Amino acid sequence: MPERDSQLERFRQNEDVYKSESYLETRVRVEFIDPFFHALGWDIRNEKDYAEQYKDVVHEDTVKVGGFLRAPDYSFRIGGQRKFFLEAKKPAVNIKSDINPAYQLRRYAWSAKLPLSILTDFEELAVYDCRIRPNEKDKASAGRVALYSYTEYLEKFDEIYDRFSREAVLKGSFDRYVESAKLKKGTAEVDSAFLGLIDAWRDELARYMAIRNMGLDTDELNFAVQHTIDRVIFLRICEDRGIEDYGRLQAMLNGANIYSRLLGHFYAAADKYNSGLFDFKADSLSETLQIDDRVLKNIIDDLYPPKSPYEFSVIGADILGNVYEQFLGKVIRLTAGHQAKVEEKPEVKKAGGVFYTPGYIVDYIVKETLGRALEGKTPAQASKLKVLDPACGSGSFLIGAYQYLLDWHTEWYAKNDPEKYARGKTPAVFQGRGGWRLSTGERKRILLNNIFGVDIDRQAVEVTKLSLLLKVLEGENQETVKKNLSLFNERALPNIDENIKCGNSLIGPDFYSQMDLLDGGDARRINVFDWNDDKRGFGRIMKDGGFDVVIGNPPYVRQEMLGEFKPYFERQYSAYHGVADLYVYFIEQSHRLLRNDGLFGFICSNKFMRSNYGKPIRGFLAGKSRIRKIVDFGELPVFQDAATFPAIILTENSPSKKQRFIYAPVKRLDFKSLEEEVRDIGEGLDNRSLSGENWTLAGKDEIAVFEKMKKLGVPLGRYIGGEIYRGVLTGLNEAFVIDRDIRDRLVKEDRKSAELIKPFVVGDDIRKYCVNSKEKSLILMPRGWTRARSGHAREGDAWQWLCKRYPAIAEHLKPFNAAASKRHDKGEFWWELRACDYYPEFEKPKIVFPDIAKSSRFSFDANSLYVANTGYIIPLNDLYLLGLLNSKLIFAYFKRNSSVLGDADKGGRLRWIRQDVEKIPIRAIDQKEPKEKSVHSEIISLAKRLLDLNEKLKKAKTPHDRELIERQIGAADRQIDSLVYGLYGLTPEEIAVVEQGA
Repeated sequence: MPERDSQLERFRQNEDVYKSESYLETRVRVEFIDPFFHALGWDIRNEKDYAEQYKDVVHEDTVKVGGFLRAPDYSFRIGGQRKFFLEAKKPAVNIKSDINPAYQLRRYAWSAKLPLSILTDFEELAVYDCRIRPNEKDKASAGRVALYSYTEYLEKFDEIYDRFSREAVLKGSFDRYVESAKLKKGTAEVDSAFLGLIDAWRDELARYMAIRNMGLDTDELNFAVQHTIDRVIFLRICEDRGIEDYGRLQAMLNGANIYSRLLGHFYAAADKYNSGLFDFKADSLSETLQIDDRVLKNIIDDLYPPKSPYEFSVIGADILGNVYEQFLGKVIRLTAGHQAKVEEKPEVKKAGGVFYTPGYIVDYIVKETLGRALEGKTPAQASKLKVLDPACGSGSFLIGAYQYLLDWHTEWYAKNDPEKYARGKTPAVFQGRGGWRLSTGERKRILLNNIFGVDIDRQAVEVTKLSLLLKVLEGENQETVKKNLSLFNERALPNIDENIKCGNSLIGPDFYSQMDLLDGGDARRINVFDWNDDKRGFGRIMKDGGFDVVIGNPPYVRQEMLGEFKPYFERQYSAYHGVADLYVYFIEQSHRLLRNDGLFGFICSNKFMRSNYGKPIRGFLAGKSRIRKIVDFGELPVFQDAATFPAIILTENSPSKKQRFIYAPVKRLDFKSLEEEVRDIGEGLDNRSLSGENWTLAGKDEIAVFEKMKKLGVPLGRYIGGEIYRGVLTGLNEAFVIDRDIRDRLVKEDRKSAELIKPFVVGDDIRKYCVNSKEKSLILMPRGWTRARSGHAREGDAWQWLCKRYPAIAEHLKPFNAAASKRHDKGEFWWELRACDYYPEFEKPKIVFPDIAKSSRFSFDANSLYVANTGYIIPLNDLYLLGLLNSKLIFAYFKRNSSVLGDADKGGRLRWIRQDVEKIPIRAIDQKEPKEKSVHSEIISLAKRLLDLNEKLKKAKTPHDRELIERQIGAADRQIDSLVYGLYGLTPEEIAVVEQGA
């Protein structure tokens, strides 16, 4: 505190000196700004001697390029993750009103997607909301949310500390300040704005290229557009990083024939970078293209001020990856008239969009797999590790793995006699500003040795390469690139065509054996990939045992889109199931590609853990790998607003008879660290969780209760003789499901209509101990009904008979002829429903329940209700069973052993499908045992009472009456729960476990 006082007093007494033009920015940083933020708890001088990647504060070199400084003065970080920038100015600059420093800071932070950043000359400190897109004409006050004078620092130090101290960031108060009501989010964050920009480029390039280059086919057009965009973006980023002369692309706009000059620039880049991005031996198409000057001028102008607010030197790989992941969700199609049209890919449309993996998920999976594989190794040993993403998309997982390797190597060298590795013709490290850094050669060596990827989409492969190559160039400038070229004849970038390949990870060349030779279009679309081919695949790696690490986020492609591939999958994959989604096969294939003891980490749907289609892959994982961790996010929006039900699966590729793993059901996303969250909430489970039909991912105490239930009970399917039937599927509800008014009219017009009209309810109508009928009815004529009654086999004759016999029904159905005829679910004639052997069962007394519900919702029907396909029936007059199924114990069991749409502990919707319901352990009663017989009778009596009370509740007219009945319902429910606990022999401790879980 005294130090701060003296600092402020010194500035006050010498204010004229400090505000003079001769007092430089470097001095205000050292004498005032550094001590100020040191007082806020930041290790401003790296006194703890952290490695470069873990420093609290990074002081950037200030390189002036194109009239702008290319990096902010300070980057404040936690665990290597940027939290905010600070831009320093000398006190002679009026930061309160000067628009240039404010625009400069906001441009940095907006491009880096940092919500807040600071501008200060120590005399004043301005805080900016940097989520609002900057414009160079903005006033200095635009986006400014706080302004402090140095005379206020002492008085408001606690306020500043609570927002920008290291402790505040660690404890989350910085994030809460970001989300506070005062800060309004801008309309266009950097990733969505840049996506809109390159989407517009694609539209314009595709449209004009298609017109000017009539010989291009669809694949060539996609290639040409993608490569043009990638090359321009790469070179523009290099300009802002100081690797290329700033404005060189812009200079291409001087005069006509812009594309010819641009090609010259691309050729020069080929010599300089040695990258496949500029490989004109493989790409003979680009040289032949005709591209309008106006189109190229629009694109390049978009990349420079005043039109561009982007600072490409600080746009992170994760931001670029997110942009490209969305960009790759669309493809260019050519119409019959050779006009270009950009459309969403069918699989993307079906999945509801493109979902980019958040950085914290990538980091966690990389650390849990690659981090584990690196433990105890030297760089020489690490060079043998092979990391694969078999569906790499825009490269987010490979970028994460590469960054982890760079950080690991930097730290290892810094701790192990770095001077030794800084010598020789090919040094691994050099002494940079602030610590040891990896040489370009070492960065390239790591990439070539360790990182591998495959994707079926050629454009995705090119984007992954682009992202990795930009990562190689981080920290480079023109001087270092020229130095490497002149001293070592070493070009700036490696060629990674042998690392990142295009192909179908799941389908090999044996696919051709099941069909005739494919034409060119089908061959490109299916894109078979031979992992064992030395040249086109990764034959050498596979011969050496396989990959050490496989990570990724497999594509979410629904099984409905896999029809033509299912015969192949059935032959090739033990995880095959007729309705399994694509990610299931990626899980199996990834384990095949791993070497023994290799490490696997995916984020994918959690549905395989309990669904019927997941049974084969569950058996594969439990039997052929050692499951290490399952991190289940339930219904949390990990992928923004998409309900994908994601889970992280981590395994080791070694069979284990004794499975012991961590299960972490994550309930929130506002954690500081996923690693810490898993450590705090994860519970150790064993083989018992993986036995049986479904995985029972619950705590040890819950599993012990469920095991006891299984020993004392019999599966419901056996108890009832297998009679659980799904409701009626009409295929056209608007024709066959009618409301009360239509029913009354049809019966009024023809009394015989009543013979064909049945009371009808849907799953949502079925509640616990009651059915809330909405007075719907079903017109029921099953397959074969018409022929059996009319004797007619020809449709025309049969229809005439129906018109005469049931004129009102026929008249009602007549307008639906065309739609009903197209149904899959129809009978012999278009007015009939599909064949079903159990229609008579709906007429009997029965237990009914919905197919999706958050809680137990079993009821009883004695009124011949027909149920829609969103419900099921158990045709038994068994109120004892009804009471059991609605008990708290049975619900606790079912929610841990069924498919869940979301989080079962937070009201997630359970799938009450037959395959799972029939496995519920039911306590059969020994009628010879008086005590059991008495409990049986008591449960029946209580179930009857609950049915009656729920009917009364529907008729209650006052709040008092409703409250009274609801109390009685609650009491009867608790009585049944108590009796059921006794039937299964639960102890008080076990009952407490159930009560807590239910």
